[in-house]
Amino acid sequence: IILQTRKYFLEQASLVDVEIPKGHKLTICGDVHGQFYDFNNIFKLNGRPSETHAYLFNGDFVDRGSFSLEIILTLFAYKLLYPTGMYLTRGNHETDDMNKVYGFEDEVKAKFSETMFKMFSETFATLPLAHLVQKKIFVVHGGLSSRDDVTLEEIRNIDRITKGQPGQGGLMSELLWADPQFLPGRSPSARGVGQKFGPDVTENFCKMNDIDMIIRSHEVKQQGYQVEHNGRCVTIFSAPNYCDSVGNKGAYINVTPETEKGYKLDYVQFDAVEHPKTQPYSNRFRGGF
Repeated sequence: IILQTRKYFLEQASLVDVEIPKGHKLTICGDVHGQFYDFNNIFKLNGRPSETHAYLFNGDFVDRGSFSLEIILTLFAYKLLYPTGMYLTRGNHETDDMNKVYGFEDEVKAKFSETMFKMFSETFATLPLAHLVQKKIFVVHGGLSSRDDVTLEEIRNIDRITKGQPGQGGLMSELLWADPQFLPGRSPSARGVGQKFGPDVTENFCKMNDIDMIIRSHEVKQQGYQVEHNGRCVTIFSAPNYCDSVGNKGAYINVTPETEKGYKLDYVQFDAVEHPKTQPYSNRFRGGF
């Protein structure tokens, strides 16, 4: 499963176009972070991936929760079964340095082997960095760059395979790490990587690239999602009661085709479900969600 998934993604651009045919549906989910029972509950509530119902999981599939391996293998298997029914964006936690600290490396080594973790690492490096839905919705895990002149074509042509790990700076890293802010302009991020970007930055990016909005993840939200920047920036987070302690709701977005605008968005919230109490592979609850 891992090797076939890697082979598939090696042939994909860093920005993938997603079209929703008439009568079909796309569900966009945010971080799930190893919470396998909540992850399964999304499918129970909303239907499983199929040829007519696609899913886009927007990064941070692994780390923190104790069932990251089960989630990522399920996602990869669905990708192979329905190539246009499952889309996966790389998150800042699909990287070696985060996996070492926040549990995924230890989990894979405990359940399988070090070789298995290396296979995952090489496969994570092939994951697309962003998606463009209906030509109008830019979906990325973190957010926007520190530069004002970034185009969709530049993102599409990022050589993510050669680079492998995103590092601490540059466009690839910023796409995985950036966060929105209320004030205009940009400011340093408390995360220590990436930066914060204001509503004017979002507005400029959307107008320059002729898109309507940005959907991103990367931050826990108490209601599972948050709409900012005059409706042009939406955060979606799909790990309810994050780390068994935050008490937040999870959410996902159902996107259906619409003649007038090209799409319709429906936000759905959901609560955490019970799961086996296991010893986490990482108990480091730090600020870098």
